[in-house]
Amino acid sequence: MTQDLPRPLSPQAAFDLLQANPKALLVDIRSTMEFLFVGHPVGAIHVPWIDEPTWEINPNFVTEIRKLALGGAICEPDQECTPIILICRSGKRSLEAGKALIQAGFKAVFHVDEGFEGELDAQHHRSSINGWRFRGLPWEQC
Repeated sequence: MTQDLPRPLSPQAAFDLLQANPKALLVDIRSTMEFLFVGHPVGAIHVPWIDEPTWEINPNFVTEIRKLALGGAICEPDQECTPIILICRSGKRSLEAGKALIQAGFKAVFHVDEGFEGELDAQHHRSSINGWRFRGLPWEQC
C-alpha cells in the first residue's frame, strides 16, 4: 500500500521526532515574510512552498528539499529514510507540499497538523488555540 498523504504529527510529536532522530529535517514552508516576522521553530530550515512576489507554488520546492535530504527521497529497505517534517501556519499548506514530496518519491514525509500559529479563535486570533508556538515549543523571530 502506498502512502498518498504526509503523516500528521502534533507539534509535540514533531519536536520529539526531531530530538530523537538527528537526520530529521524540520522545513518551514511559509512565505519569507511569515518566517522572518511572525517567527519560526528554532532550527527550522526555510523553503517556501508559496512566496512573494508571485504567490505561486515554488517550482524548485521538491529539488530544494531533495538537496537538504542529500538525495534521501528513495530509501533502500535496510536504510532509514530521512524524515522530512513540514510546518506552515495552520497545517494546510504543509499537507499540500507533503503530497508533492510523496509524489516525487519521498517516503518519510510528515506535517505538523496544527502548524506554527494554529487555527483562528472566535476573535480571529492565532496562537491562542493550538500550534507550535501555543504549545510552548522553542521558536524565534527576527
